[in-house]
Amino acid sequence: MVGEATFPADVLARWRDEPEVRVETSLGPDAQVHRVIIWIVLDDAGRPFVRSVRGATGRWYREATATGQGAILTRAERVPVAFEAASDAERVESCSAALASKYAGDPAVVPMLRNEVLDTTLQLHPLGG
Repeated sequence: MVGEATFPADVLARWRDEPEVRVETSLGPDAQVHRVIIWIVLDDAGRPFVRSVRGATGRWYREATATGQGAILTRAERVPVAFEAASDAERVESCSAALASKYAGDPAVVPMLRNEVLDTTLQLHPLGG
């Protein structure tokens, strides 16, 4: 795991309430920056997770796992993050439960729960934390 550092409570509250955020990734400091809308969830333990609906072929996911870092953008702020693979059963299930709860009734949640994308679950940590 990256570490025990956590995000400030106000950042986590915004992520909990925002239906969508943008993830910012690139392949390095001199590479082009990409931003795309994704879903973000907090599980019952307050851990933030993201998952690629396109599985391992999603550009943002490939860049996030290649560099291990990026940022989450809301209307209010840009928060640098470190991405940690969270493909263990406990965190995958915790992320899936959070997705199913936050997006209950949204048909777009179904693709986020497919077996083919579960191993693209990433836990977010403060960059440098």
